[in-house]
Amino acid sequence: MYIRRAKEADMAGMNKLLRQVLTVHHNGRPDLFKGNVKKYTDEELLEILQDDTRPVFVGVDKQEQVLGYAFCVYQQHSDDHILTDIKTLYIDDICVDETVRGQHIGKQIYEYVVRFARENDFYNLTLNVWSCNPGAMEFYQRMGLVPYKVGMELIL
Repeated sequence: MYIRRAKEADMAGMNKLLRQVLTVHHNGRPDLFKGNVKKYTDEELLEILQDDTRPVFVGVDKQEQVLGYAFCVYQQHSDDHILTDIKTLYIDDICVDETVRGQHIGKQIYEYVVRFARENDFYNLTLNVWSCNPGAMEFYQRMGLVPYKVGMELIL
């Protein structure tokens, strides 16, 4: 496997994985997540792939089949009243195809994103994890991430 920036030809493989992620979230929180839909329309996904401030990285095999991805977003709070002016790389989504999980593909993609962030002078890397996805929480903790804020809710 090798990792590179995603391109339009990767969209079918990425859509397959986006559906897998949504299924995990829908199964965990059907009150919040719809089932059997895509996170992005093809038009939205193409727009993301063309936006340099929203890099998407894919891990692909020799046949260029998408095995996993990481959607990232540049964040910076320039001239903010209370926040310092640091560059953050936010990981919006990481997914590895369920058929190849357990082969350390997620770890390789995550480490690639960390290298990218360091090489591009980001201060930190952040992400959110839904509590209904304990496998993802465990993965990120194994990668060395620690909580820096916690979202809470009360269902009424």
